Amino acid sequence: MDPVTEDRTTEPLTDLAQRLTRRVRALDRRHPLLWDLHFTGFWATAALIDYAGGGWQHNAHHQDVPGWLLLTLSLGFSLPLIWRRTHPGAVLAAMAPFALVNAWTGAALQAALLQLVLVYHLALRRALRRLWWATALVITPVLVSNFRHGEGSWDQQIGSQLMSVTVAVLIGVTVRTRRNYTEALEDRARRLETERDQQARLATAAERSRIAREMHDIIGHNLSVITGLADGGRYAAGKSPERAAQALDAIATTGRQALTELRRLLDVLGEEEKQQADLTPQPGLTDLAPLLDGVRSAGLPVHTRTHGIPTLPPGRQLTVYRVIQEALTNTLKHAGPNATAEIDLAYGDKAAVTVTITDTGHGAPATPAAGRGLPGMRERTALYGGTLEAGPRPDPEQGWRVCLHLPEEPPQ
Repeated sequence: MDPVTEDRTTEPLTDLAQRLTRRVRALDRRHPLLWDLHFTGFWATAALIDYAGGGWQHNAHHQDVPGWLLLTLSLGFSLPLIWRRTHPGAVLAAMAPFALVNAWTGAALQAALLQLVLVYHLALRRALRRLWWATALVITPVLVSNFRHGEGSWDQQIGSQLMSVTVAVLIGVTVRTRRNYTEALEDRARRLETERDQQARLATAAERSRIAREMHDIIGHNLSVITGLADGGRYAAGKSPERAAQALDAIATTGRQALTELRRLLDVLGEEEKQQADLTPQPGLTDLAPLLDGVRSAGLPVHTRTHGIPTLPPGRQLTVYRVIQEALTNTLKHAGPNATAEIDLAYGDKAAVTVTITDTGHGAPATPAAGRGLPGMRERTALYGGTLEAGPRPDPEQGWRVCLHLPEEPPQ
């Protein structure tokens, strides 16, 4: 960091001034009438001191102006300031008669300069093209004074007053520009905060969807396998106790595998600050053999054919694994007895792959409305710009067919 910039940001006097300014503005927003009373009271007191102390005589053209008139003019220039922010145009118009009397009588009270405060507020809240009448109201008393008393040249008096009006207008425009800029920054900050919250909610929803897919794939598949094993073990219990014991062992192995995957998923959820890549449940192509063995042990014969050399990154391997897992799970659930399944894997160049899973089932096919299985497969496929087709096999064949295609990876 630049030392000069650091010194500027940590300047105690600057921080103190900024804090005081923020507090004053906050107080003004909460209690605007309180600030207006203080402002009006200050200038009314100053006008009365100028009147009572005789200071007005130094600039007066005539010093025999009645005291009651001087008091009226002093209060007429100062008290209306309490409405300067809500009705600046009306207050300036109300001051105009006092300004004309002040110029005509030659009192020349300095309180007449308070008209410039109204010009400032008009420039702060109105368009510049609408200030011509305000300029005329402020300049007219100067013309009256010069015509009545003839002191000083026309160009000097009018030029001086025009310069004062110009300065008041410039200050008003500067403050308005600064205020609009600050409001724009605050609005942008609010919109960015809203956008950040929306992005966080979208990320949360995406993560929930991912977790739901993982939970569905883990629990749905393993429970289907366990159900198939339990049915087989029940039928084998009376005739072949050894086969029943094997079914029970397979149920225990499948249950432990499901618990292990669930623990990994829950560890990732419960310890986000300690997440590591190896904790995320991401089976790959090397896990297909245990998956197929479990399905076969549940009573579904599965045959596989492989073409090409697999060169898939972990993410694509997970997609292929989950699609095969979901397709076989649906076959276990819906294909009925004596069904078989066949898996055809064709690997292409640059991580392209086509997977076709078919079965010969006779039961009710899985539908998108039946659960999260098919939508979850399509969501996984869409992550890599692939396509997934699922539906009944064409006549005269029977069963169900799922075809996954992931295109080549785009160049990095």
